[in-house]
Amino acid sequence: MPESPPRIVLDTNVLYAGLYSASGKSYQLLKAIAEGRVRIALSTPLLFEYEDVLKRNHAVLSLSDAQVEVVLDNLCALADFQAVYFLWRPCLPDANDDMVLELAVAAQVRRIVTFNAKDFRPAIRFGIEVVTPKNMLEDLQ
Repeated sequence: MPESPPRIVLDTNVLYAGLYSASGKSYQLLKAIAEGRVRIALSTPLLFEYEDVLKRNHAVLSLSDAQVEVVLDNLCALADFQAVYFLWRPCLPDANDDMVLELAVAAQVRRIVTFNAKDFRPAIRFGIEVVTPKNMLEDLQ
């Protein structure tokens, strides 16, 4: 029986980086998600954060608002949606990071993929590893 793909929570900074440049590890991770080699957990609040950041920076990303909507629709189609009923706030220095951690706990994922590992150090208390896109891709090989 084939092993199911690993499940992660994708921090907004990794999504942004993957859309900004097609030459980095974040882009490769987005491709792995699209190919079904990785599953993402997603909550409504995190989806709204994705939308806010991408639309606010659509010119930098060379994406129209309609293209941002297509990206978000595709992520929704690929994601495992998770309702978050219990908040662990404040646990991290940034409230938006708390939202990512709470999703990871609720969805029982093993990893958060981010470039902001320092601020996610308390995640280890929940048994959640914080990794970069590069580390995640290495684990897929």
